[in-house]
Amino acid sequence: MRAYGRRKVLALAAGVLAAATACTGNAPAEPSKAAATSSASASASPSPSTPATAVTQAEAAEEFSKFIATDDTLRAPSEFQGRLDLELKDVVTGGQLPLTAAAFLSHDFAPPRYRWGTPRLFVPRFPPTEQAPWFSALATRDGSPTLLTFAKFPDRWRLSSAAELLPGQEVPEIQLDAEGYATALAPDDKSVTISPQFMGPVHASVAETGSAGVTAGLLAAGPYTTDVAEQIASLREKSKNDGFSYDSIFSADNYPVYALRAKDGGALIQYSLSRTTSTTTKTAEDDYIPVPEQARWAITTPVLRRSLKLVETHQYATVVPPLKAPAAAAVIAHDGALTRASGQ
Repeated sequence: MRAYGRRKVLALAAGVLAAATACTGNAPAEPSKAAATSSASASASPSPSTPATAVTQAEAAEEFSKFIATDDTLRAPSEFQGRLDLELKDVVTGGQLPLTAAAFLSHDFAPPRYRWGTPRLFVPRFPPTEQAPWFSALATRDGSPTLLTFAKFPDRWRLSSAAELLPGQEVPEIQLDAEGYATALAPDDKSVTISPQFMGPVHASVAETGSAGVTAGLLAAGPYTTDVAEQIASLREKSKNDGFSYDSIFSADNYPVYALRAKDGGALIQYSLSRTTSTTTKTAEDDYIPVPEQARWAITTPVLRRSLKLVETHQYATVVPPLKAPAAAAVIAHDGALTRASGQ
């Protein structure tokens, strides 16, 4: 989170908190856009008399089928080394790129293959001129309901986000027009308690500072928010007592954000965060740093003498309430893994 700068975080939190507490219930919805990183906008759902859209529901269903077939083929045992990056860039993008690459590298280029169920599609209606259309799908992956988002960039569809629903959680009812098309929110949409463009920074702040931070209360407590902050604080104190320096920070980087309008006026927002954890010895003595088992595919030695750096990529789906009924946003889906490790 410190990648944003503490002053910017304070300003961001102040603005979000002010909007949430000063709600009058009359905030107008902004026009929809392709994603929080897209400059093109899509107007509110058109009438059935104007069916033109950058991606139809039939096309989305076809692209989903193509993806699972291609993904299964790529995950079959093969000699991928030396061309892994080139191959994956044709299939995945955003946070899925480092996650999928790590899955191949950590499983000797033969990662687990998935069993997919029939998808339920959420296809935003974009103008035909939209340069970066996307759509979401809810499907079982090895029996677990998983929310996926596919993005077209520049002329090829790729998987950008995938997060499994947490136990007991469900995707909110998505607002659909008369033809079944969804509505994408603009990055700066002010009709919800957390605008899509601020979702990543707010989550990063809560994951670092928990209930004591300036963004406390914007996200509900849980295993991917306040519990993470408590874990970081505990490990930082333990490491200090053991003679090490420890820190763990979150960043939204430049990952895309996707937001769908919920039927209650809120939003379903999908986004990614990076977590970078650093451990350093304070002395030149025999204070070795143990390498976690999950990082052994990247670091072959069991211990390091000076420093250890672990980078994780996490993808989330969070339900954000409408500004007319402010409440804490709730993380409903997550997936993530260690994607890089280094040290000396």
